[in-house]
Amino acid sequence: MVSRYPRRRSGRDVRVKFALATAAALVALPGAASAQAYRCAIPQRLPDPRVEGPTQREPRRVLPIGSYTLAISWSPQFCRTSGNRPSSRVQCGGGNDFGFTLHGLWPDGRGKAWPQYCRAAPALPAAVIRRNLCATPSVQLLQHEYAKHGTCMGVSPAAYFEQSTRLYGRLRYPDMDALSRRRGLTTGQFAQAFARANPGLTPAMLRVTADRQGWLDEVWICLDTRLGYTRCPARQRGRPAGQPLRIWRGR
Repeated sequence: MVSRYPRRRSGRDVRVKFALATAAALVALPGAASAQAYRCAIPQRLPDPRVEGPTQREPRRVLPIGSYTLAISWSPQFCRTSGNRPSSRVQCGGGNDFGFTLHGLWPDGRGKAWPQYCRAAPALPAAVIRRNLCATPSVQLLQHEYAKHGTCMGVSPAAYFEQSTRLYGRLRYPDMDALSRRRGLTTGQFAQAFARANPGLTPAMLRVTADRQGWLDEVWICLDTRLGYTRCPARQRGRPAGQPLRIWRGR
């Protein structure tokens, strides 16, 4: 479904200090652009998450973990196409402004199948939701990610999100505004720019996804079982490197 500056606190909003500290740290780093939460304010009242579980279409699969994927989403494109949904109010409304948001940390299998919905997941505690909403700005997506993926890692919700937000928080980003204006930008060029911003990461260690019109959707970063960067398996396909890529900025 992933370091900005908050608006002034109002009676209906609270400032999220850890998100702002992350933003300040990223902006201060030379050559490292921040494209996470430019501005994030959490409403005092949030909807309760809906408990999710396996379905006939998405069955329970308990399988050995062979690797991981860290998925981040380009929020301007999401809000362009889905910003009017009630579930998108935090991400796309309330004066908030996001770049990359954290979709989730996904355990992968040792073949084409992956583990999912390994055990029942109760509704997430309100404190866990608030602590992670500036990384993954959707109450229901947080619930979904833990139910589908976190339960297969054998950890508590708090531990799962602590791990995923740590990985997300260390990412650095190329100049997304400049890339969005570059004529003839290809998926491969974007992948190279993204990898250059992150020491130890190469284009072969990430997959870029886009919609049918070629607008950037997500970046999937491949990790080994120790959560270090690793080459993506051939079965994990993204947008071909030579295809054009467009980046929606919306401002």
